[in-house]
Amino acid sequence: MTPRAADRARYDRATAHLDAPVAIVDLEAFDANAEDLVRRAGGKPIRVASKSVRCRALLERVLAREGFAGIMSFTLDESLWLARAGFDDVLLAYPSADRTAYGELANDPKLAAAVTVMVDDPAQLDLIDHARAGGGEEIRVCLELDTSLRLLGGRVRVGALRSPLREPAQLAELARSVVRRPGFRLVGIMAYEGHVAGVGDAVAGRPLRSRAIRLMQSAARRELAERRAAVVRAVRAVAPDLEFVNGGGTGSVQYTAAEDAVTEIAAGSGLFVPRLFDNYTSFTGRPAALFAQPVVRRPGVGVVTVLGGGYPASGAAGVDRLPVPYLPEGLRYDPREGPGEVQTPLIGGPADDLLIGDKVWFRHAKAGELCERFDSLRLVEGDRVTATVPTYRGEGRTFL
Repeated sequence: MTPRAADRARYDRATAHLDAPVAIVDLEAFDANAEDLVRRAGGKPIRVASKSVRCRALLERVLAREGFAGIMSFTLDESLWLARAGFDDVLLAYPSADRTAYGELANDPKLAAAVTVMVDDPAQLDLIDHARAGGGEEIRVCLELDTSLRLLGGRVRVGALRSPLREPAQLAELARSVVRRPGFRLVGIMAYEGHVAGVGDAVAGRPLRSRAIRLMQSAARRELAERRAAVVRAVRAVAPDLEFVNGGGTGSVQYTAAEDAVTEIAAGSGLFVPRLFDNYTSFTGRPAALFAQPVVRRPGVGVVTVLGGGYPASGAAGVDRLPVPYLPEGLRYDPREGPGEVQTPLIGGPADDLLIGDKVWFRHAKAGELCERFDSLRLVEGDRVTATVPTYRGEGRTFL
């Protein structure tokens, strides 16, 4: 029996009493992935990206481990909810225009002490001030650095369109705006190198493309390390008491951790290891989060149909954004249909061994987005479900 076949047998036994659709997290794999992230971080703390987990119980589990500290959230409303739940170090990774939430933040000492907001434009400071609703609490602020790689004199850009702040002088100028402005305190810098951390460099069947990605990422790491160090020096000259410099992502943990200027690493997807993280030379994780759909019909030889399953991930549309049939091994989509809203045909030899009611296990393309489809996660240890925990959705929280 192959390791994957053994996992399938375990998951089927663990969930035999449960009807599909069902989502699980294999805690042995989850914990092993957490341990590997800590090893790669080389002693620097890891701030957990909540968007990649979207389950409070699992956030609590990983933050209880040595080597993890703090949360990187994805909306201001989520940040306040987590702070009220007892998480005392929440960094909002994206600027917000949620005036109501800013009013709550500025009027609550506990929230203001726990939550740090992201800015990259003085207009965002204006919005916060206009939303204070009379609240006088000091707002903790983090500046975001654009990490993109510019080539051919800037005519070619590699990386996400995020912050407009790129050069040390630009960040220092905004830093001065923050420290001179009453009601704000500058505490950090963030720089997410998604073109390194979030792009696999070993694309199956594409050796030339993989080599090109590795060359690009090597150049990007060198350029960013120099620029990030200069930015940190410039901002610290304005705000000497800067608390943290955050960088990285699951795919670049060890490289970012090697930079002296960086004090903490952000990671989250590496806990669940969705399919987009299969194609890396820098690390190998264990798939920890899966979902099962039930076989509901058998249209013919070599074909079964499962219920639903059309759970595409965000990002540029493409095959790599689709869930992948994982267990049993050897199933694939009908290229004319793909995964459907209500039903999904699957073809391949293993289809003939599946019966009505059997489970087919899938991996989502991305990590936390799976939790937007399920109210709960079944936590599996060995061949047993040992706990059922709510996702954000299960707690009635759909932040985006």
